[in-house]
Amino acid sequence: MSFAQKLAQLPLGTFRGQAHGKDWIVTHAHVANGKGEKLVAEALDGSDYISLNLYHLAAGDLLKPCEMTEAKVRAFVDDLTVRG
Repeated sequence: MSFAQKLAQLPLGTFRGQAHGKDWIVTHAHVANGKGEKLVAEALDGSDYISLNLYHLAAGDLLKPCEMTEAKVRAFVDDLTVRG
C-alpha cells in the first residue's frame, strides 16, 4: 500500500493513535479543496511532533514534511494505528 493510500485511510478530524510505542493526538484534514492532506501529531508525553502536507498533483503526489525528514513522516504513518 502506498503512503498516500495509508494516509487516506486515516480518519479525518482529531483522534488518538499509537506509533513507535507512544500514544499520540493526531489531526488529519483535507486542504486546498481536497487536492491535499495535512497531518499533525503530537506525542502525549511531549517528546515528539509530526507535521506533513501531501499534495495530489497531476504529475503525482508530492510529500512535504514540515521541518523534519521525509523518512520520519513516512515511518510514523507506516506505524500509526488508530486507537478507539
